[in-house]
Amino acid sequence: MEKKVNEIAKTEHELVVTLTYDEIKPEIDEAYNKERKKISLDGFRKGKAPMHIIKKFYGDAIEYQAAESISNKKFWDIVEADGLDPISTPKLVDIDFVRGEKLSFKVTYEVKPELELKDYKGLEIEKPILKVRDEDVETELNKILKPSITYEEVDKIEDKDFRFVANLQRVNEDGTPFEGSRNESLTVDLSEPTVNLELQEKAIGKKVGDKFDFSFVDEHKHGEETHKEEYKYAIEVDKVEKMVYPEFTEEFVQEISNKKAKSIDEFRGQIKENYEKYYTNQSTQIFESTLLNEVVKNNDFDAPKGYTEIMLDRLIEMEKQNAQRYQQQVPDDETLKKNLAQRAEWTAKWQIILENLARIENIEVNDAELEKLAEEEAGKTGISVKKLVKYYKDTNRKESLLEDKVIKFLTENTKVKEVDADKSGKDSKKKPAKKIAKKTTKKATDKAPKKTTKKDEKKD
Repeated sequence: MEKKVNEIAKTEHELVVTLTYDEIKPEIDEAYNKERKKISLDGFRKGKAPMHIIKKFYGDAIEYQAAESISNKKFWDIVEADGLDPISTPKLVDIDFVRGEKLSFKVTYEVKPELELKDYKGLEIEKPILKVRDEDVETELNKILKPSITYEEVDKIEDKDFRFVANLQRVNEDGTPFEGSRNESLTVDLSEPTVNLELQEKAIGKKVGDKFDFSFVDEHKHGEETHKEEYKYAIEVDKVEKMVYPEFTEEFVQEISNKKAKSIDEFRGQIKENYEKYYTNQSTQIFESTLLNEVVKNNDFDAPKGYTEIMLDRLIEMEKQNAQRYQQQVPDDETLKKNLAQRAEWTAKWQIILENLARIENIEVNDAELEKLAEEEAGKTGISVKKLVKYYKDTNRKESLLEDKVIKFLTENTKVKEVDADKSGKDSKKKPAKKIAKKTTKKATDKAPKKTTKKDEKKD
């Protein structure tokens, strides 16, 4: 067997292989035996026709078909033996089979390029510092208390801790009713943060039977154009209820805090601590995302198309799984492809830069580190160290740990500039129940699938 690897481009290689007929004869014979069982010829039972007759009538078709399968198998044998690393589906671009003489074929495949990285150390990156406000704590506490609140019917709305039942009518500019746009017995909870601000302000002080107007502007986009539309409403108060909060007894506080606090002030402190932990984690993730974006921007290159498509397919599958998990509507594939295309390209670039950075800076994860991690988790899970190590290797945990070490290296070699998030306005605070997604995929890829694209599939 003769073989040679040609570099077509930094991200694409070509394997050229030539085999003698004797080298592939066992596979050719196997193909004949397999096809013989399916063939029916006049004068012979199915599968019993003499081999020389089968070769005479079907030899060319059987051997040419076998040549393609042999090319595919030999390619992957060479990949394993020579340590080649295709990162997407290889393509069988040429096959030259001469019956009784030889088999030659060419396969092109994408590889991760070896990059000369620059400007990844000594960067100055802003890190937003998110501060917990008293109103954050009170908002969260009120959400927890909401199921325990009772309501007392009264005559007048005094503050936001009220709700009222009203008849709502949309009106035209001249005050006449907008046809087909009336809602009766609509409950408005003034404590909800989503309530229209003007409605909230105008409702305070109103009594049962009072009427007042309010409006809001709906702003939305049509393509690149922003459209604004004002809606005007007339509202009549039909019923008013005051929120009555439960007494904060030790028993009640233990109930709402899952027995983690005994007083309401202690519980407030725990809520604040949870916010602080969340904001610290969110701040770190925003910082890391900004840092990685800068590193990718400073070392931009054309990511291999096939590899990017693999990233896109896996991101789409992740989106579908998440939608099912949270019982959300799943967008169609075309919409997902459009929405995730840019992220897939970024992910492909980052994964390649990540591996190059690890190579340049001699960052690695060895088996001893996997075993140490397994020992720590074995005590918590009851699973043996041996099984955990095998699980880590099967699920690319080693690559995930490598990414963590690379990000840690980048962070340690970056000048962190802390900024007040409220003053900078770069990021708004979010609810602690939600997580902010990192832009990395924690090694979203494995080896390329063990198949090649057939040569005739490239033809139009």
